[in-house]
Amino acid sequence: MIKTEPSRERHSRLDVCIVGAGPAGLNAALILGRCGRQVAVFDSGQPRNAMSAGLHGYLTRDGVSPRQLRELGRAELAAYPSVSVHDQAVTAVRRADGGFLLTVADGSSREARILLLATGRVDLLPEKPGFREWYGRGVFHCPICDGWENRGQIFVTYGRAEPAAELALDLLTWSPDVTLCTDGPAEFGREMRERLARHKVSLIETEVVGLRGDASGRLAQIALADGGRRPCGALFFDAATPQRSSFAENLGAEVDASGGICCNEHAATSVPGLFVAGNVRCGIHLAITAAAEGAEAAIAIHEALLEQDLR
Repeated sequence: MIKTEPSRERHSRLDVCIVGAGPAGLNAALILGRCGRQVAVFDSGQPRNAMSAGLHGYLTRDGVSPRQLRELGRAELAAYPSVSVHDQAVTAVRRADGGFLLTVADGSSREARILLLATGRVDLLPEKPGFREWYGRGVFHCPICDGWENRGQIFVTYGRAEPAAELALDLLTWSPDVTLCTDGPAEFGREMRERLARHKVSLIETEVVGLRGDASGRLAQIALADGGRRPCGALFFDAATPQRSSFAENLGAEVDASGGICCNEHAATSVPGLFVAGNVRCGIHLAITAAAEGAEAAIAIHEALLEQDLR
């Protein structure tokens, strides 16, 4: 079992604190544990992929549930005595004495020489009836993650702007029957409309009022404001994915146009001692990519600590 420390007293300074215990945070802890680094990982219990039935594209773990992957990762960390995992959210972070001071939800605090943020993003679901109900079992946001399992079905893409249209075209990889519902006037021009038509992607600009299932408990229809219905076996939506945490910005890290935290090729931000991994960054948001970024960050962190130690 992973050890936890519920004490409210202030602890001695750690090498690294990791905020976030998804694939990025846990894989970083694994590498740092193998380097003998004193590490504390904080898990808020709010993973981005909590509603997913299974992770995909993760070699040797294709189809594993997010919960099982986290449990396997945490169990492996038990072999490294210098790593502890805490089922607590971090409520505040600030610079202190050349490192970082973290305030934890249980009232305790931790000091660390280096901070790794692997806090991830939040998928903002459309505020329409049925989207939350069907999320993860008929409503999805990532075709790489869920396109194959729903291949050949009638697909609907939801979103008003050009990225939703691009998503609709991407979905032709898995089904020849794709409709784009913009829930009102589309926010793209004639060129994109012609491109959709050329590839036989239907465009519906009527307001969407909800989703409907069938007697078997599967998503079956999109309900429209004019009383119409559009058959739907799987719906993919385009929506904003803001940062789950504002810690990086509050510490002064730069943010790119996509909302990702800027870092160099080895995960270090512009803030000394602050590293980022996983969905916090821009780029491909897959579990296996997040795990790789966690390993990348961990190696860079160990080398930075080693350089300090040798000085």
